[in-house]
Amino acid sequence: MKEYTYLIKDELGLHARPAGLLVKMAAKYKCDIQLGTPAKMVNAKRIIGVMALTLKQGQKMTMTFSGEDEEEAAAAVEAFLKENAFEPAAR
Repeated sequence: MKEYTYLIKDELGLHARPAGLLVKMAAKYKCDIQLGTPAKMVNAKRIIGVMALTLKQGQKMTMTFSGEDEEEAAAAVEAFLKENAFEPAAR
């Protein structure tokens, strides 16, 4: 299992456009991908769940990857997040 924690830098938080792109990317992989906070984790392949988190600027979000192509999925998602106003966060 791979796990990353990111700090949301975008002033709009995890809004519809990057959330939609993230979900679309996650859906390409077979592994289980979860996204959320310590209070609530959701399936990163479902836009409704991701948007329901209402993640704001300055919040930390954690992503977990578990399954046969977790390494590839984690690398692709990590690159996407770095390009879209997220930065690695200390746990």
